[in-house]
Amino acid sequence: MNKGNNPSAETRRPDRAALIIAVVLAAIAGLIFWDVSRLSGLAGYSQVGPTTVPYAIAFCLVGLAIWTAAEALRGDFGHEREKQEFGPVVWIVGGLAAQMLLLNTLGFSIATGILFAMTACGFGKRRLWFTIPIGIAFSYLVWLIFAKLLQLSLPAGPLERLFF
Repeated sequence: MNKGNNPSAETRRPDRAALIIAVVLAAIAGLIFWDVSRLSGLAGYSQVGPTTVPYAIAFCLVGLAIWTAAEALRGDFGHEREKQEFGPVVWIVGGLAAQMLLLNTLGFSIATGILFAMTACGFGKRRLWFTIPIGIAFSYLVWLIFAKLLQLSLPAGPLERLFF
């Protein structure tokens, strides 16, 4: 029987997207190696210094790059990519933009509550009348913990000033 006509004997092609990811991982590792090499004199007498963790991260990235490239060349990712839906991405990016624009005027709680609600919309929860108040309540609790308990500086808006 001719193997060229057999649908089960398909040939796998290298996955170009995975190869690009492998190159990006290797480039980031190279950037970390280069940046950490400039800190080499700071360790002093200690074996563990400020370069230890960045070197470990860079080595892990190199390992991931090699592994990703090997899988890409074998074509072993084993699945077809699904079509990207841009609606959820637009909701989430819009929420991030709204938070950045509203943070200094409306404060952390309201701006982050809006981000929460828009992210929930991106994941399918379209009831903004419900998710905005929940997001603001959770964000207010986070603001209380960070601003009051831990004494960190987060932007305060009208809601935060109402109670503190």
